[in-house]
Amino acid sequence: MRVNVLYFGILKDLFASERNSVDLPEGATVDVLLSLLRGQTSKQSEAWRTLAVAVNREYATLSTVLREGDEIALLPPVSGGAQGRCGA
Repeated sequence: MRVNVLYFGILKDLFASERNSVDLPEGATVDVLLSLLRGQTSKQSEAWRTLAVAVNREYATLSTVLREGDEIALLPPVSGGAQGRCGA
């Protein structure tokens, strides 16, 4: 089966892409997908441990079973931001 993966934050840099189609065996879970993708990157990132995953725009767990055509968004934590007061 084929799923569509959307990369955000540092993962977009690691994969040099905003999206990709990935072939998986039937019955694969989010955990299987993440393991496959981690193995495709040469640089290991802390983002993999604290990643939020959404399947078809709903948050998912590692045990969520994926289906043909699913859209999986990989959302690493956001850091940084402006210092000081807003509107100052």
